[in-house]
Amino acid sequence: MNRFKFTAILILTFFLSGFSYASQTMSETVKIKNGLIKGKTEEKIRIFQGIPYAAPPVGNYRWKAPQPPADWDGIRECTAFGPACPQPRQKPDGKYSEDCLYLNVWTPAKKSGEKLPVMVWIHGGGFNFGSTSLPEYNGLNLSKKGVVVVTINYRLGPLGFLAHPLLSKESPKGVSGNYGLLDQIAALKWVKSNIAAFGGDPGNITIFGQSAGSRSVTLQLISPLSSGLFHKAIAQSGGPIIGSEYLNPDFNGNFANVSKMGEKLASILGCDKEKDTLASMRAKSADEIIKAADCKTGLFDECLFFAPVFDGYVLPKNPVTAFKTGKQHDVPVITGSTLNEGYIYFLEEKNLTLDNYILFFKKRFGSNYQNVLQKHPAFNYQDAIIAIDKIITTGANAFPARFVAESMSNKKSKGYLYQFTRLPATELAKKIKVHHGVDLAYVFGNMKKSDGYTDIDFVLSSKIMAYWVNFAKTGNPNGKGLPYWTPYDKKTEINIEFGNSIKFNRHLYKKECDFMERNYLKNLQK
Repeated sequence: MNRFKFTAILILTFFLSGFSYASQTMSETVKIKNGLIKGKTEEKIRIFQGIPYAAPPVGNYRWKAPQPPADWDGIRECTAFGPACPQPRQKPDGKYSEDCLYLNVWTPAKKSGEKLPVMVWIHGGGFNFGSTSLPEYNGLNLSKKGVVVVTINYRLGPLGFLAHPLLSKESPKGVSGNYGLLDQIAALKWVKSNIAAFGGDPGNITIFGQSAGSRSVTLQLISPLSSGLFHKAIAQSGGPIIGSEYLNPDFNGNFANVSKMGEKLASILGCDKEKDTLASMRAKSADEIIKAADCKTGLFDECLFFAPVFDGYVLPKNPVTAFKTGKQHDVPVITGSTLNEGYIYFLEEKNLTLDNYILFFKKRFGSNYQNVLQKHPAFNYQDAIIAIDKIITTGANAFPARFVAESMSNKKSKGYLYQFTRLPATELAKKIKVHHGVDLAYVFGNMKKSDGYTDIDFVLSSKIMAYWVNFAKTGNPNGKGLPYWTPYDKKTEINIEFGNSIKFNRHLYKKECDFMERNYLKNLQK
């Protein structure tokens, strides 16, 4: 081989190896509206974490609608989760900041333009806790099923849902609160504008969530501001605040009531006597505000509680009327609950006494409490837990799910109802049964045998993931190898049961749900 040929081969080899390296680098670098971002790759899934979807809601932006993020030069590293939003009981080693409006993307797409279905996750936590960085929300395994997974942070507690007369006065819309829901809407707008760069289809977006995330999903179904931003919805354990008073009597979306809480918070902070109350409140640190609100989510806690309100702008003034009259977005819906939604409240509950048990019924059933109490007599601690679990399971979760599924009869799109009953052999399930949130591991596929999961759980998880992904792709959860899931119908009331095996039932908690329909909804609808 002459010197010229040898040199040419060396140059070609160097060029090809450089090209290969550049291609790999480019596969982890994506151009979005605000600039270039660089992620990482795990198990052939590209991951981008800590992408800003809005400007930091700090200073004068506190308690205002989210603003667009600033552009940046160069390549922004997006390989770690952004901070969690400020919340009670912050872990010392955790990352928390008022600058928390970030999202994350997992994509199996190799390039833009693949038009894969997109699933946007809204985390739970009673609108006061939670973050996308929690390990149960890792989107890697779900993304492997052929979907682009997005998880979002949103403002929480008094920083996300403070309503106050002065805030309403300064707002062009004349309302306040619901900043956390506006964050979710801003994130969906970001997804609509940017997800094609990750190989996602902006015309095929599914929102899904659990607990407060599920409540967020069903609230977004009736928000006029989210129209056209998503095309399917999955609500796991939680409806549009309907029935949430069984968790906390103040968890009812009453705008006037939450505004009074806002005034009380201003007083606790010592800002109500200042010349400019809002400026004084905005000058307080996030930690000061969180500590002053002192939010707790126990069943017997007395505290300030900030959550979404029916303000007539972000949300209609009456959710029951909105769903009953077909004002919700015409998109397919999956909704359901677990078998023991209430047990989680007794994991650390130390205030359950006979007096508190009676008080629980008084605050939640008013003048009708004795009739309900007679149906749930408690002679010991375990009786009380069983009774409260049943009320929370049916009243705060199963009934709202039935209500939402049934409301889809007003629309062309279908509703699908489920109940999760599988009891895994995990340490938590041994303590609190088929608990609130037990389904998360099955939906995201994040389970290990060392945690107590068996082959039954892995098989069930694969089927649930298949239903969820099929639904995200087409609006119909059914597919090859899956038992056929019939849409919910008011006459047949069919629901699917995810248990040791998959089967179908009718009339889930019919007696309890019909009671709620007669004695609860009629008082809410106007």
